[in-house]
Amino acid sequence: MTKTYRSFGALARALERAAERLPATYAASMEAGAKAVQDEAKARIGHYQDGWRPLAQSTVAEKRRLGYADEENDNPLLRTGEMRDSIKAEASERGFVVGSVDDVMVYQELGTSRIPPRPVLAPSLKATAPAIAKALGRAIRKTLTGGGT
Repeated sequence: MTKTYRSFGALARALERAAERLPATYAASMEAGAKAVQDEAKARIGHYQDGWRPLAQSTVAEKRRLGYADEENDNPLLRTGEMRDSIKAEASERGFVVGSVDDVMVYQELGTSRIPPRPVLAPSLKATAPAIAKALGRAIRKTLTGGGT
């Protein structure tokens, strides 16, 4: 829908109102984006992802012995759920961060000399980025055309 203005002054006032609403639009969009990445990352824990090497048989045996895996699923990266639950998100109007303060998450994400990388954070951002960008674009367009945040 095309909007017309009676004067350049009316257009300028509309743009000023939109500019005042943009920070709230950005903040809401970043909060939603952070939540999407966080949810995606948490959902990946316990499931093999593309490119992951299988767990070592000794690891699978230990997980089964401790009750963290069964004959059908060895639940990669999942034991107690503590690492999964450590994934947190923070957002501002300028961006967001999704991560964990759990050292084990760093080792799993990047790998070590003894553990192959099994990333969940980076692939989660990559998987959700197109939808986040599209939603941000829609929110900005709505704000600029007077539809609010």
